[in-house]
Amino acid sequence: MKLQNLILILILVVCIGLLPKAQAIFPPPDGNYPGGNTAEGQEALLSLTDGTYNTAVGFFSLRAIRSGNFNTAIGAGALLDNKAEENTAIGAAALLHTTSGSFNTATGSGFNNFVGRNNTANGFQALASNTIGTSNTATGSTALQNNQTGSNNTATGDEALFSNIAGAVNTANGEQALFSNITGNFNTAIGFAAGFNQTSGSSNVYIGSNMIGIPGESNACYIASIFGQTTASGIPVLINSDNKLGTSTSSKRFKDDIKSMDKASEALFDLKPVTFHYKKELDSAGIQQFGLVAEEVQKVNSALIVLDKEGKPYSVRYDQVNAMLLNEFLKEHKKVQEQNSKIQQQEAAITELKSTVAQQQKDIQATAAHQQKQIEALTAGLQKVSAQLEASKPAPRVVNNP
Repeated sequence: MKLQNLILILILVVCIGLLPKAQAIFPPPDGNYPGGNTAEGQEALLSLTDGTYNTAVGFFSLRAIRSGNFNTAIGAGALLDNKAEENTAIGAAALLHTTSGSFNTATGSGFNNFVGRNNTANGFQALASNTIGTSNTATGSTALQNNQTGSNNTATGDEALFSNIAGAVNTANGEQALFSNITGNFNTAIGFAAGFNQTSGSSNVYIGSNMIGIPGESNACYIASIFGQTTASGIPVLINSDNKLGTSTSSKRFKDDIKSMDKASEALFDLKPVTFHYKKELDSAGIQQFGLVAEEVQKVNSALIVLDKEGKPYSVRYDQVNAMLLNEFLKEHKKVQEQNSKIQQQEAAITELKSTVAQQQKDIQATAAHQQKQIEALTAGLQKVSAQLEASKPAPRVVNNP
């Protein structure tokens, strides 16, 4: 970078030399400092020996620089203690205590970097306490104000990452975002006061205003404006062990080896539903839960569980359990339909049999009635014949038997 800057300056000097002579202004500007340096202000560039292309404007600006190059200090006390290279400080006391740090940029008063490198601060007291932290970017009043050793942080917004001291690789976009973070690393917060209570936890994500979080929590993700919202259509969002969000698909366009589930769903009969409570660190309210134990499900069918990054059972694929339940339901439904069909056939046969029996009973009754009439007719005939026979008998005679 030093060589590139030098080449650009040399080209600029050559180009200016080729311009036609303009009328000189009066009084003439300061100039003729060796090494392309510019100084304006009491003791500005006071200690310079062989440094080149430095610009110091303001009381005590770049006062301690000796052999450093390509520094720009505008403002009283800007880069006062600096002895390094390629720093830019605009504002009173900007980069005031930067000593050996290089490639820093500060716009606004109060950035007191010591030996940190590649830092950028824009705003009052932004990165004000930085000592050896490197590659930090602070934009906004008091952004990263208390940072000392933390590196690779980005704070955009007033008081963003305000309390950070040693935390590294944090990104805070929004006023007071990650305000309380001190030593936490790899956190991301987007929105006003997002992750405000985050102190030492790491790898957390906060999206949305006032996504507060829990002090010391790690590997958590908070997204505002989701809970309490209702959508009438759509599909569930899933996440795998690599933290990839996605949805499941059902179109045959995405499937191979499609076949009936058949008896595969009978594994359900070996599952053991349980009630339980999550541990206190997971659910301080201790709400009763209903479900399955992943380790037990794995023994029945390993395709029904989700593994963590270490390959250990983590959760149950309840959506797959639901599909299996549907298969068993349909199988039982088919059996019920077949049984109902048989019952209907049996009921029809019984109805027909009842009809036949009823007809037979009618026939029997009719036959019995006919037979009764015949019996009654025969009885009447016999009675008549009997009466006739009785009437035809001769009268009895009395015999005198001496």
